[in-house]
Amino acid sequence: MITLDTHIIIWDALQPDKLSRRARNAIDQANETGEILIADISLWEIAMLLHKNRITIDVPYTEFIGLIRAANHYVFESITPEIADLSVSLTSEINLDPADRLICATSIVRGAPLVTADSNLRKSTVVNSIW
Repeated sequence: MITLDTHIIIWDALQPDKLSRRARNAIDQANETGEILIADISLWEIAMLLHKNRITIDVPYTEFIGLIRAANHYVFESITPEIADLSVSLTSEINLDPADRLICATSIVRGAPLVTADSNLRKSTVVNSIW
């Protein structure tokens, strides 16, 4: 089981060549043997990126989410009280972006390494990351 950062979800769907070999292998292995967690805040982030025209796709947002969900063993992870509590308790080595904090907290609570290219998150000692 792994957790994907928002940009990894997008890259996997639209620009897979941006993924590192380790990230690609982790996603492929999780697809074969387990689950790929997506923190539900990532759904909001993707919607916002589309709304702001920072990414473009040829299908409506909900169809895009349906397509990526069908392509992988994605499990959307809701914000639980434990995840919410941890997200506000994380040290400053996790940046102050609420979405990043919720994604990291999801990864930690579920014990699923975080696949991310974010150098700040990869340097963190509180979240296990793959890149």
